[in-house]
Amino acid sequence: MHRGLFITLEGIDGVGKTTQALLLREYLEQKGHTVVHTFEPGGTELGSRIRQLLLDPAHTELSSMTEILLYAADRAQHVHEKVRPALTAGKTVVCERFVDSSLAYQGYGLGLGLEAIRAVNHWATGGLEPDLTIYLDADPAVCLARTKKDRITQRDLDYYARVRKGFLTMAQAASGRVKVISATGTVEEVAAQVLQAVEGVVR
Repeated sequence: MHRGLFITLEGIDGVGKTTQALLLREYLEQKGHTVVHTFEPGGTELGSRIRQLLLDPAHTELSSMTEILLYAADRAQHVHEKVRPALTAGKTVVCERFVDSSLAYQGYGLGLGLEAIRAVNHWATGGLEPDLTIYLDADPAVCLARTKKDRITQRDLDYYARVRKGFLTMAQAASGRVKVISATGTVEEVAAQVLQAVEGVVR
């Protein structure tokens, strides 16, 4: 059996990843795919506990290095328990966030070493890479107004401007894999762009 298709959705908090992921799952199922929709951090039972640690505003003592490693630990368990088994079984995985998020948030956002983050996550995922990444782009000020404040989203707009710039920089460098889609239209308008991008890789 051929390995399934791995599609990730990226973007800053509040940009609409979950809405578009659910619409994408519906579209793919109509085309005959067996779809696993999941997310990071927290896509497994163990991961949900790690997510609580990462997002709890009370954990002000959490160092940047600890943040990187906790995200990588969540990702390692997620790939081991859910993502890779689904792909091996020929299923299509639609995942909200993957390694690009760590590079954007901790690398570009916090100014930490990109190569070290890549190395840690390469080890955590066994080198797994998405077949296609949809990056939903929008103004951080607009997106963050829709979110509940957690340990990450309470960071200032300058931080999120760096995160957005990081996503766009990575998208330009990996234009064959990453498709940039404006998330400023209606849900239906954005979905139409997402589906158009996916049609190029769907088997």
